[in-house]
Amino acid sequence: MSRLIQGKSVVEALAIVDLSPRKAAALIGKTLRSAVANAENNMDVNRKVLTVKAALVSPGPIIRRFRAKARGSAGRIRKRTSHFEVILTDN
Repeated sequence: MSRLIQGKSVVEALAIVDLSPRKAAALIGKTLRSAVANAENNMDVNRKVLTVKAALVSPGPIIRRFRAKARGSAGRIRKRTSHFEVILTDN
């Protein structure tokens, strides 16, 4: 999902994210909207000028749990998390 919006304008990237049915699209869209709001408020940049330079998804910490299995053993459950990063430019 993050590869789809790289190199696109912010308006086009938001349209792609809004129309995609995937769960990751909603999470990346939330991060993209936050990055656009930060650029508009902190740098006084218009959203129509911004483009998505990079959208990165990297693994986050893994929460380890266990589930009881047969004959007194335990099965490992790894609850994975992710870090989303969106880099915008006004070129």
